[in-house]
Amino acid sequence: MTEPEFEKQVLVAGVGNAFLADDGFGGAVARAMQEREQPSGVTVMDFGTGGLDLAYEVMRGYDALVIVDVSRQGGEPGTLYVIEPGEDEVEGSIEDGETIDPHAMDPRTMLRFVKAVGGWPGKVVVIACEPAAVEAMGMELSDEVAAAVERAVDLVHGQIDALRTERAYRG
Repeated sequence: MTEPEFEKQVLVAGVGNAFLADDGFGGAVARAMQEREQPSGVTVMDFGTGGLDLAYEVMRGYDALVIVDVSRQGGEPGTLYVIEPGEDEVEGSIEDGETIDPHAMDPRTMLRFVKAVGGWPGKVVVIACEPAAVEAMGMELSDEVAAAVERAVDLVHGQIDALRTERAYRG
């Protein structure tokens, strides 16, 4: 007798500070995705800078987490990257008594927290965009990063399709 297949639960999390220009990329992608119908079992949320909120949401028991954010990797602004951090790659733990600022938890700290409390999802994928400007205050994405939003939505949907299959979770 074969095991029944259960629908995979996937959380897509836009993260970043919308007041720091291109750092608002994750939120822009999440909002663009929320305008479309999502497959069953997929939740899309804009967490902004609420890393602790994201950590708590992840601990609800998702099979996969897709984080959308900016990341300086050295490419041209607007370049998209797919990064798949494994649980063993998220180094460091949350030490007993360590102060965590819930308004300043970057994705790596959030993943350390989730790992420390045993809430790691089966798979984590980061869709990252090379920013042009994140240091200066500004509510608008740069032209290069704004042009990458729809491409990122398509890339996230491709990841969702893969994450809804058993094959994505095999060693």
